[in-house]
Order: sequence, then structure tokens, then C-alpha cells
Amino acid sequence: MSSRRSRSRASSGGASRISDEQISDLVAKLQALLPEARLRSNDRVPSARVLQETCSYIRSLHREVDDLSDRLSELLATADVSTAQAAVIRSLLM
Repeated sequence: MSSRRSRSRASSGGASRISDEQISDLVAKLQALLPEARLRSNDRVPSARVLQETCSYIRSLHREVDDLSDRLSELLATADVSTAQAAVIRSLLM
């Protein structure tokens, strides 16, 4: 059985089917969100590669957020507790 038929049968349970054109459009939009260094937007890149690069990019963003959070926590810990600026930052983070 072809993958198209199996997808069609799997989606016939009431859920609407996403067309190949819609998938291609969504992958192109996703590729456009990636930094230029990861994938050149002018090149035709396989969808699987776009998805792999997207996952890698999201992981790197998570690491960056964690690192920045750690740095901010360290800065707040060393900041004078009574300063209004530290209090405002703490309230924004809660």
C-alpha cells in the first residue's frame, strides 16, 4: 500500500487531511524562520533536513535561555536586595 493511501485512510476518520502542497508551504515557512547560517533559503532543501535543523535550533535556543536564566539568577543574587531595580526584575520573573 502506498504512503498516500495509508495517509488517506488514516485521516478518513473525521479529521481533515493536509495536502502535500500545504505541507510544502508550512516547511518553507519553517525554513524561513531558521537563521541563514543553518539553511540557505534560496536552496531547495529536503523537508526532513528542515525539520532536523529546526529541532536543533530549538534545542540551542533552550540552552541559551537556560544559560541566560542562570546568569540573571547570579546577578540578582549578588544585587543589593533592597534596590528597587532588583525588586522590579524579580517581580517580572515571577
